[in-house]
Amino acid sequence: MFSTSLKVFIGLLLCCIFLNIKAIAQTSTDTSLTADIEFTDISETEGSTFVNSTAEDQPAAAPAAKDTAAITKVQSADASLAQPEVESSFLSIFITGFIGGLAALLMPCIFPMLPLTVSFFTKSNDKGTAFSRAALYGFFIILIYVVLGLIVTVIFGADALNSLSTNGIFNFLFFLLLVVFGISFLGAFEITLPSAWVNKMDANSDKGGIAGLFFMAGTLALVSFSCTGPIIGTLLVQAATSGALLGPAIGMFGFSFALAIPFALFALFPSALSALPKSGGWLNSVKVVLGFLELAFALKFLSNVDLAYHWEWFDREIFLVLWIVIFALMGLYLLGKLKFSHDSPLHFISVPRLLMAIVVLGFSVYMIPGLWGAPLKSISAFLPPQGTQDLDLYTPTLTGGVSAGPVDSESHNHKYSDIFHAPLNLNVFFDYDEGLAYAKKVNKPVMLDFTGHACVNCRKMEANVWPDKEVYQKLKNEYVIIQLYVDDKTDLLPEEKFKSSFSGKNINTIGNKWSDLQASRFNSNAQPFYVLLDHQEKVMTTPTGANYDPAAYLEFLQTGLQKFNASAK
Repeated sequence: MFSTSLKVFIGLLLCCIFLNIKAIAQTSTDTSLTADIEFTDISETEGSTFVNSTAEDQPAAAPAAKDTAAITKVQSADASLAQPEVESSFLSIFITGFIGGLAALLMPCIFPMLPLTVSFFTKSNDKGTAFSRAALYGFFIILIYVVLGLIVTVIFGADALNSLSTNGIFNFLFFLLLVVFGISFLGAFEITLPSAWVNKMDANSDKGGIAGLFFMAGTLALVSFSCTGPIIGTLLVQAATSGALLGPAIGMFGFSFALAIPFALFALFPSALSALPKSGGWLNSVKVVLGFLELAFALKFLSNVDLAYHWEWFDREIFLVLWIVIFALMGLYLLGKLKFSHDSPLHFISVPRLLMAIVVLGFSVYMIPGLWGAPLKSISAFLPPQGTQDLDLYTPTLTGGVSAGPVDSESHNHKYSDIFHAPLNLNVFFDYDEGLAYAKKVNKPVMLDFTGHACVNCRKMEANVWPDKEVYQKLKNEYVIIQLYVDDKTDLLPEEKFKSSFSGKNINTIGNKWSDLQASRFNSNAQPFYVLLDHQEKVMTTPTGANYDPAAYLEFLQTGLQKFNASAK
């Protein structure tokens, strides 16, 4: 039985790791980083007007209207991709919530209540009645948590939910919130609701009938809050920062659905309760492991703030050092070498727990080469950019042993090069006008890369696709790359600020400027978003987003290059 318990525990840990990885990824997965933009239908004139640096410059950009056909093509292509992206985001949020619900089931506040609650339903000896009551009980659990998700949506609103992913204050508050959750799971204190709420809800549950079942579900939600609160809080943060309007409600639906299923199933098959592992110290071990994962997850939000505001103290190697320490301590805990005051005595280590410790400690060792610049492709999407690394022995290998630094001798003079880091030592521009002028000078096509500091898919592309030998050579030798950060918080110079003719909002930061450009000209707000342009600023092929197949991405680059060369003849 003890071995069975540990097997369940191991399965939970794997789920928890997946939960946190997915949660980190969803903080910026191909969703809006441009919350200050209100998207409307773009007319022919409006959609073809180029939004330039200043209000005074905008009238001069009117000739770009001849590009209407190309822009219309971009708009239709982006619209065709938008629905699958939204559906994928919703599905990921639901799956993350569902796994969170499974994790909550194995918490000390819920797991022991499972057989007690099911026995209450099955005492009538009528399987049909027992199942219907348990199903209704489960429905009320789902209803309560989904309403909670909807309340979050109503309170914050669509625009606020979108802005959470890049707002420095919110990201820092989320960091602190998750640290508190992690410390709570480690046993420093418990997060509980007022006992008066619990007592009143429990008293109402004695009424019987449908109302009684509703209050029973409410009592479960309140009593278990000390265990489920941090999980729910993490899920709501992740769903809110995904940019999806219904994200919190969908996340709570997945969470509550997983929480409700066992009550109905065990009411239908009560004999299966005997197969459940007995409650014990392993339940607390689940909480502690989740606490370590919460602390690791929190660092991603702190990294987002550091990148967006250019603090430049939370670099890639610092992030890695903290992750290495956190996961090493988790491994030592699984081995019984680290104990907390509320842990039960661990007289021996079971084989499953030992195997899990090997996996966790192995993951810690895997990250160590990253301190010297190893790409760590499996987690590259969650790390700060490679360019923030102080000692990078990997990137020079992409350029035949050239030492770290800009490939082009003039690139250190590029506008904004003092605050942005070019990936993989490529000669990257960070200002549209400057990059376009250089492209005309060297007679190369332009690749616009709409990116973001908080965009994990952007980092994954730069770490997994761009280093491909053929892709890298195309980017290095055949294109002029212009990276435009849509979530940067650096203020524009006073003479560069303007009011957008597209959204009617004041453009005050670098991120505002490029997000307005992406929205107004290309009718898109997803990152990464790659656009290939010729010298007349015409779109040469349908833009693309994250594509982790190097061959497909190479074909995208080759198509644009062929059209550029054909138009030059």
